[in-house]
Amino acid sequence: MAVLLVVHHTTSPSLQALLEAVLDGTRAEGVEGVDVRVRPALSATAVDVLEADGFLLGTPANIGYLSGAMKHFFDGIYYPTLTAKPGAPYGLYVHGNNDTEGAVRAAESIIKALGWERVHAPVTIIGSPSKEDLEACWDLGATVAATVAG
Repeated sequence: MAVLLVVHHTTSPSLQALLEAVLDGTRAEGVEGVDVRVRPALSATAVDVLEADGFLLGTPANIGYLSGAMKHFFDGIYYPTLTAKPGAPYGLYVHGNNDTEGAVRAAESIIKALGWERVHAPVTIIGSPSKEDLEACWDLGATVAATVAG
């Protein structure tokens, strides 16, 4: 069974709503054969990454950058998994109060170095998530899960 690793830093009700929408998407009709493993960014490890076939990442944008927890995740897995998952599909969602560009740029720079392949445009949300934002996160989860399922 394929493994989809969801790594998130959920620090607010808005981020919780986005995480739930992403996870609902991973259970979309027609998506089968995927074991979805959910890990907070501060506890996700290189072993989690090595066992995964694809990735969904969720982070707040803090002061225009990735959350410290998501950066900690990348710092901990970077060298141990640097060449282990080339071409692995991934998706990203970022929530901010006024800007998400720096966080997206930082995440994609690190992910590019890991060799993972984006299968859905990053979902970026400013302020309280709208119905459309939640639907975009659902679509993100469904797309990445379906890609991992093959």
